[in-house]
Amino acid sequence: MRKLASYLLIVAGVILFAGAIVDGDDMEYRGLTPEEEYVIVHGGTENPYKGKYVETFDDGVYTCRRCGTLLFRSEAKFPAHCGWPAFDLAIEGAVETRPDQDGDRTEILCASCGAHLGHVFTGEGYTETDTRHCVNSISMDFIPADRIGTVYFAGGCFWGVENAFDHTPGVLEARSGYMGGTTDNPSYTEVCSGATGHAEAVKVLYDTSAVTFRDLAIMFFEIHDPTQMNRQGIDTGTQYRSAVFYTTRGQFDVLEELVLILKNQGYEVVTQLIPAGDFWPAEDYHQNYLDNNGVEISCHARVCRFPEN
Repeated sequence: MRKLASYLLIVAGVILFAGAIVDGDDMEYRGLTPEEEYVIVHGGTENPYKGKYVETFDDGVYTCRRCGTLLFRSEAKFPAHCGWPAFDLAIEGAVETRPDQDGDRTEILCASCGAHLGHVFTGEGYTETDTRHCVNSISMDFIPADRIGTVYFAGGCFWGVENAFDHTPGVLEARSGYMGGTTDNPSYTEVCSGATGHAEAVKVLYDTSAVTFRDLAIMFFEIHDPTQMNRQGIDTGTQYRSAVFYTTRGQFDVLEELVLILKNQGYEVVTQLIPAGDFWPAEDYHQNYLDNNGVEISCHARVCRFPEN
């Protein structure tokens, strides 16, 4: 209840995440070719064995061509020899199904923007999941593993931090969880007790060709108060501390630079910069909490702290 109250206490004047939110209208302007529009918008099917990802088995992820939502991981792809890319598992919550107009098949669509992806079949015995998502290559973009960055941000309640990054172009996935403590697989109740030492953290996967780590780090320092020790707003406790759990030396160098900029402006920054350790995903009900529960007001309103950037 404390967290929900903290959001409801924020009144008008919330600063929206400038340039960070992609709404439905923006999805219509991602430069779809006539061929892509035929499949993605009008539910068409590309010719078998002609798609660019039919024989692609490199490490990476597949995203929606229209809105960029993460759909499938490469480890779920398998050679079905059916003429189209096949996946036995979709990212949780990324794909929706509905009866196809032909009355026989089940259509799959991007849960975020409704883009037509293909069809799903079961009972064929290809893999242990006994499921084949048969997807048009033209409905997806493939992002190789060497283009994917990972970082973990902790800046108060993870509901608001996750929501901010989840709506940021170039971010592939934002997931709430726990990091920096001493207990394996802690529960929310255990973390809130302060006994485990974990921070509420958000795992952020991002496409390094679409957004820079520096831009993400700047947003992090602007959506929470990095001068508050073990608290954000009315949420208090070590689990609400400000911290970045970095995964590369390059990330650390950028973070050090930004902290110095803030200190030179008079900010008494208390943000911890720590090498990433074990990340434990939070319970399902915490994931995408604000959007799933229709909470439109977040205490993670963006405040400009880097006017020259």
